[in-house]
Amino acid sequence: MDSLLSKDQAAAIIGKARGLKILVIGDLMIDEYLWGKVTRISPEAPIPVVEVIKDEFKPGGAANVGLNLLALGAKVFFAGVVGDDENGLKLKECTVALGGDVSAVLADTSRPTTVKTRVIAQHQQVVRVDREKTGSISGELMQALLRRIEPLIDRVDGIIFSDYGKGLLSGELVRTVVSRAAGGKVISVDPKPQNIALFANTSLITPNKKEAEQAVGFALKCDKDVENAALRLQQQLSIGSILITRGDEGMTLLSDGRFLHLPTRAKQVYDVTGAGDSVIGVATLARCAGATMEQAAILSNFAAGISVAHLGVYAVTPEELLAVAGGG
Repeated sequence: MDSLLSKDQAAAIIGKARGLKILVIGDLMIDEYLWGKVTRISPEAPIPVVEVIKDEFKPGGAANVGLNLLALGAKVFFAGVVGDDENGLKLKECTVALGGDVSAVLADTSRPTTVKTRVIAQHQQVVRVDREKTGSISGELMQALLRRIEPLIDRVDGIIFSDYGKGLLSGELVRTVVSRAAGGKVISVDPKPQNIALFANTSLITPNKKEAEQAVGFALKCDKDVENAALRLQQQLSIGSILITRGDEGMTLLSDGRFLHLPTRAKQVYDVTGAGDSVIGVATLARCAGATMEQAAILSNFAAGISVAHLGVYAVTPEELLAVAGGG
């Protein structure tokens, strides 16, 4: 067990997380999975023919961040846009059925609900098909969204910006929320590198290694490179803490002038889809529950190890986190 986080401390943090309120603002989407089997190659082209056995639908993107929070017992308010279509209605209904609040989810008549369809056969992803329209939302829709978001800010313990680069998160929206939430509220960000400058003066950002490389403009080949990248991002953006996820190399945290390198806790890796959502969800909830940043990073590292052991997006449970924290 990590010396910075005992089993009892982990249990206390996870217990305090139940009932906390988190606002998730970001790109909401659907993750669709077509599960099947391959027994032959197509006579039309050298590609496998997938016989579909099961069609599965899950909330994805920022919605999956919220699902991870809900699974840990938090109350989650979702904010974003969906299309004015059947998929948008389906996404909202599913989120509500799982306990989420979608009062700040608006329909955008100019775009469809984003759907990512993954075809999986013999436990391997064969192809992914994206149906989406990206680009900034209209000024009118953004103002309507802000009117829904602003009353929620004082009601929540923490805020997460989940950026998938689809166009929702503008400078004006982010600045308005950050300014309105000033005063010690935890504000975490899973950023896309092209938008990272938008998130200045927030509490925590959690880019993965590739995103961090793109943001700073140099390769992260060793721990020292990762440390230099984290320092640059923190200095440029006045971010409280930087947590860079590094796949099989684990994670690196910069907080209060100190670095913490965490080895990966993954025992099996089937699918990294949604692992970043688990990381930011657990880290944010832990911080809101009173954990130190180091303890929050350790718990989120546990969550990532659990998440990647499952095919498709997966919401980590308190029982799974406690089992890993206890050495299980």
